[in-house]
Amino acid sequence: MAERSTAAVDVADNDGDEPSAAQAARATSDGVDTQNGRAADGPMPDKDGERTHPASTAAPELHSGHKLARRYRLEECVTRVDGFSSWRAMDEKLRRAVGVHLMPADHSRARSVLAAARSSALLGDPRFVQVLDAVEENDLVYVVHEWLPDATELTALLAMGPLEAHEAYQLVSQVSQAMAAAHREGLAHLRLTPSAILRTSTGQWRIRGLAVNAALRGITSDTPQRADTEAIGALLYAALTQRWPYESDAYGLTGLPKGVGLIAPDQVRAGVHRGLGELAMRALANDGATASRQEPPCTTPEELSKAVAAMPRIRPPEPAFTAPPEYQHTTYQQGSYGRTTPPGVTTVQSLPVAPPPPPLQSRTGRALKWGVAALLIAALGLGSWQLADTLLERGTQKGNSGTSNNTKPGTDDSGEKKEPTPLKITGAQEYAPDGKPQNAEDVEKTYDTDASSYWRTKSYIDGPEVKIKDGLGIVYDLGSEQDVSAASIALKYGGARTTLTMYATDAKSPKGSVDSMVKIAQTTTSDTSLQLTAEKPVTTRYVLVWITAMPHAPADDFSGSGYKQAITDVKFSG
Repeated sequence: MAERSTAAVDVADNDGDEPSAAQAARATSDGVDTQNGRAADGPMPDKDGERTHPASTAAPELHSGHKLARRYRLEECVTRVDGFSSWRAMDEKLRRAVGVHLMPADHSRARSVLAAARSSALLGDPRFVQVLDAVEENDLVYVVHEWLPDATELTALLAMGPLEAHEAYQLVSQVSQAMAAAHREGLAHLRLTPSAILRTSTGQWRIRGLAVNAALRGITSDTPQRADTEAIGALLYAALTQRWPYESDAYGLTGLPKGVGLIAPDQVRAGVHRGLGELAMRALANDGATASRQEPPCTTPEELSKAVAAMPRIRPPEPAFTAPPEYQHTTYQQGSYGRTTPPGVTTVQSLPVAPPPPPLQSRTGRALKWGVAALLIAALGLGSWQLADTLLERGTQKGNSGTSNNTKPGTDDSGEKKEPTPLKITGAQEYAPDGKPQNAEDVEKTYDTDASSYWRTKSYIDGPEVKIKDGLGIVYDLGSEQDVSAASIALKYGGARTTLTMYATDAKSPKGSVDSMVKIAQTTTSDTSLQLTAEKPVTTRYVLVWITAMPHAPADDFSGSGYKQAITDVKFSG
């Protein structure tokens, strides 16, 4: 859907949009839009219909120590450009650091900035740096937002080199999913630059400046979805190559050679992940052309997000093995031969050892040796005969008694219990009979080898029983019909309580209700792991894991506090 969008809000993390005031001033004095390398002197059309409108009012002259609303104390100006300024400030009421954007109330863009900030605050998606306040007061308009001191800009990360393939995969996956969610609510960013992308200390990627960064600069676009998609492609290209995919240098990155045009990432740098390189080209080539002969270009964040999900999952690199220090023998074990005794150290002289007695060489000695050897041979022969006789007798008794009927099911001939056989999961799909899935794109994370990844539910106010739904769950495909007897499931949240049921169903996308399925096993736990064991195995190809009660858990990067659960690992056996 090609909608027209104006910037809706900036949720900048540490500053407005640039890493420092000096860089911002330099970018302004050059008169260049650093994302696309074009002059930004007037209201001229930018790429894909994007337009920038110059400011008409100078930034207000404020100083460190100034208070807004008797609450926000300005501490450090991090950006002063284009008629507005951005500050690091202290919220004295809640005693926490915040960021503040300031501009005069009569600024030509003041109204659009306020509207953008308020629209962004309503989104409430934790993948974006959150807007906390948007106020017009005393001839000033200011927007207060989160400040993330533990986050690192993508600009700083790329200054050290290109990202490893797994990190680049997580970047494009998380940013495309977040922007797809924003566009579904009618919000565009239009300023997705490396300084707008942050990686937290927990490895999560967050986006600052949703629509506010663009509103502060008067940027609009006739094709906002395509503009944001191309920007994500540029971020991925830079992450893979440490080069900016345009001819102009920007964000501390060298641009492409002039006159060559857009070239594939693996032609810029050796060793680039082929799938991610093709994905970057599909997002960048948005004018109908594409570097991939098999796949069409991605023109919306939703299309890009689906293309990322369709890729084989890129695993994190294996930790480097560090060899243990070489084992050092002690002096006692090695002896002191060839060693030099340190000065001042007294060595203990070994006592003389008596030589072994000479072998028996007399006639009596030879006779004694032959006698001992004969006795040993006789003893060995007697023992072998007795052993053979015992085994023969047991074999005869077993043959006479016939096959025993006392062997229990599930045991071998020795009476030992058979170990369950692990069953391979070949695919999975979220089961949402009401048409409202929880987190459908992450179901694969419940059976990968990464214990830190998971599929999560939304957060609910009522609980622990799920009251507004029949339940929440995932259908797993075992590839063919198998005898399913047990399941081992690891959960993210503990507490009272999680109720989980395992059903056999007829398809990966079953049409009937849960009541029509064959129940295999059910259990309730307050722990972060559980075991489901059937009274007898059930033959099926598709298994539904169904949650009907969830514990109360605190807020995290994806949802607020409430009744919720997340599955990190599922294993079936039969």
